[in-house]
Amino acid sequence: MKKELGIFILLVVLCAITAIINPRFLTPVNLQNTARLIGAFGILSLGLGVVIITSGIDLSVGSVLALLGVLLSMAITQWHIPGIVSVLLIVLAAMALGLFHGFLVAKVRIQPFIVTLCGLLFYRGAARFIASDETKGFGSATGMESLQNLAIGNILGIPTPFVLLIILSVVMWVLIHRSIYGRYLFAVGNNEDAARYSGINARLMIASAYVVCGALTGIAAVIFAFYTNSVSPSSHGNFFELYGIAAAVLGGCSLRGGEGSVVGILLGTALLQVLQNLVNLIGIPSSLNFAVMGAVILLGVLADQLLKQRKK
Repeated sequence: MKKELGIFILLVVLCAITAIINPRFLTPVNLQNTARLIGAFGILSLGLGVVIITSGIDLSVGSVLALLGVLLSMAITQWHIPGIVSVLLIVLAAMALGLFHGFLVAKVRIQPFIVTLCGLLFYRGAARFIASDETKGFGSATGMESLQNLAIGNILGIPTPFVLLIILSVVMWVLIHRSIYGRYLFAVGNNEDAARYSGINARLMIASAYVVCGALTGIAAVIFAFYTNSVSPSSHGNFFELYGIAAAVLGGCSLRGGEGSVVGILLGTALLQVLQNLVNLIGIPSSLNFAVMGAVILLGVLADQLLKQRKK
């Protein structure tokens, strides 16, 4: 809890500084937009956090967002598949990709970095090929209002993606912190060989983490597609994996595996989005966004390293 408390204090301080520098931060419109982005990126970050707990990584989620966004748009507007059915198929497709990654990592024993790096390149290329390198979208979204509300709607004034994030976070909290599955997940992340000798099916646990990540990525893909209302296969979701990894690392997930919490990931996501909001409000060039992201990841890993050394 010490990590989470530290992140929460840092988040409160950053919010206060942002509000002092630019009072527009506290306007209802800005708070709603920030909460909407926290919801969308938070769902993505939760999936990446599960994989990182197993000492894995997934660099392909940004490209998966592009591929699934293109397929969702084409399924609804060109193939005339009902919206709800299209969304379910997209989530199932994302889980299938996660299962494929898990198989290559857990069964074939290929390094997660290599598997998902290849996925990053392959899925981006597939998205561009399927879409003929053209931007796909939903037009006026006539007849898809209920689905579009998943991304741009509100429930009692609270952005729908944020509400969905809270619901999924509760489910993930129970799964990771209050179930045998979660206990096994942390055990595998701490020491895979020891977990296997203890009778845990380590390969199954690792593969399942990628399936969970795939499911959450599929949900996030639907939200992002309807949020932007257009999907450019060459740029949609670019570097989103960095946002997710940075949020998880900031939230206390160790890249060595075996550490992390749902609350920490949520706080890391919020901290990252408030930081992005601060960058925009004070007029820092958007070209520096990725520089900020890189610095955040480096600081998170550095802090984790220092804490590890102090414990020794």
